[in-house]
Amino acid sequence: MIDSLATVAFSMLAGSLRVSTPFLFVSLGECLTEKSGRINLGNEGALVLGAMVAYATSYETGNPWLGVFAAALAGLCLGALHGAICSLARVNDVAMGIAFMLAGTGIAFFFGKPYVQPSAPLLPGISFGFWSDSAQVKNALLVSPLFLLGIAAALAMHWCFKSTRAGLRIRIVGDSQDAALALGLPIDRTRFLATAAGSALAGIGGAFLSLYYPGSWNEGLSSGQGLMAVALVVFARWNPINCLYASLLFGAAGALGPSLQTVGVTWGYYLFYATPYVVTLAVLIVTARGGTSLRGMPGQLSIGR
Repeated sequence: MIDSLATVAFSMLAGSLRVSTPFLFVSLGECLTEKSGRINLGNEGALVLGAMVAYATSYETGNPWLGVFAAALAGLCLGALHGAICSLARVNDVAMGIAFMLAGTGIAFFFGKPYVQPSAPLLPGISFGFWSDSAQVKNALLVSPLFLLGIAAALAMHWCFKSTRAGLRIRIVGDSQDAALALGLPIDRTRFLATAAGSALAGIGGAFLSLYYPGSWNEGLSSGQGLMAVALVVFARWNPINCLYASLLFGAAGALGPSLQTVGVTWGYYLFYATPYVVTLAVLIVTARGGTSLRGMPGQLSIGR
């Protein structure tokens, strides 16, 4: 019994390191955008588009890192277009985000059809299981370099918000438009840049899906992970470091089903696929007591006005 529990715990840890990466990048991108006072539901489209562009670029060039760069560029372009349109008068950022989610997904599906079957070069993994002689342990602790890049991005974003002039400007624009106007800050430009950069991060999250895990391109690749980033950011209190923790928690929940299967638990296997969504919903309900779920929320977000 103890051995089985240890096996499940280890499998969930390994699965968390693997599954959490796309959630980390998309939640960081959404956190950056929302810190400037705008919600971007279009990051789901940037995630899917990034996955397709990364896979297609890797297949055509033979270099998966060029695929990651192309995915970031595709997300950047989609976010820049979204940011430019939302800067116009009387444009609702939530409705426009849904439109760009559908647009990004549709573009990816249309141009990605020729790349469903071909096999593209994938990103290499970094082995953290070098200390073990077990092939299973080494495989479980094979970590994508994008995961380490995501950790660095979370730390850098946290430092930026706390200690840099650019981060302070983003926070002022997101918290109070009147204060930003009084200080002469460029509100539309700040939100435009934050939206574009946030979508670029979402595109990198898509590159992880197609170039590392599961390491293929198909039309059902994202499973709504971009939309879940909004809930993760609320749970993380708009804090980049907490986005890392929330992504790891979500990744561990997503690995529960496969982990139980390793010890012979097959009943309700497909039901466990819903665990991440149940966990996220439960956490949001618990943290919503007394309105605490809005603690740390930028004042200019449409959901808070």
